[in-house]
Amino acid sequence: MSGLSGSAPGWPARLESQGVVVRALRRSDADEWQAVRARNHDWLRPWDATVPPGAAPRPSSYKVVTRSLIHQARLGQCLPFVIEVGGRFAGQVTVSNVARGSAQWGSIGYWVAAEVAGRGVAPRAVGMVIDHCLGPVGLHRVEICVRPENTNSLRVVEKLGLEQVGYAPRFLHIDGAWRDHRIFAVTAEEAPEGVLVRLQTHQSHQ
Repeated sequence: MSGLSGSAPGWPARLESQGVVVRALRRSDADEWQAVRARNHDWLRPWDATVPPGAAPRPSSYKVVTRSLIHQARLGQCLPFVIEVGGRFAGQVTVSNVARGSAQWGSIGYWVAAEVAGRGVAPRAVGMVIDHCLGPVGLHRVEICVRPENTNSLRVVEKLGLEQVGYAPRFLHIDGAWRDHRIFAVTAEEAPEGVLVRLQTHQSHQ
């Protein structure tokens, strides 16, 4: 794992573990991002955030979204990462809602392309980002919210040993409706050696 100089702690950064690379999102990722999202539309649609009736529409342009994410990252408000496998764009991990002051926490969301699902890519990528957040970024707590129906994402938090700390009815507007979410979290005290260690232990017990 390595960090680069930037205006916010731990950003930008490039993380790597067993062939999975997590790196800062770039404006030049547009073509690959659009190709992967189009190819995986049906795979991702049930879990994609949507806009409730009456709310302002989401930006449809990759350029607009990326410009906003990179600006927020420089301010330390989020960390938008790309997942690469074999040098190819394979998904994203984004740390959002970063709060400093007395809170020192952030929320992680992620997705991977169908062609790399089931290969341990998502748990490894998310684990690297959690360890980075609880380390160089300086956060105290990281949270992941998962729909009860999303068995793939539930396997990710299970493999990383995250504990469920709450349940939020009608928490986010996903796939056209308000959806319940299970809330998982980990603090720095609960993972002094990081969560990738837990992933290795989980694999050795299978």
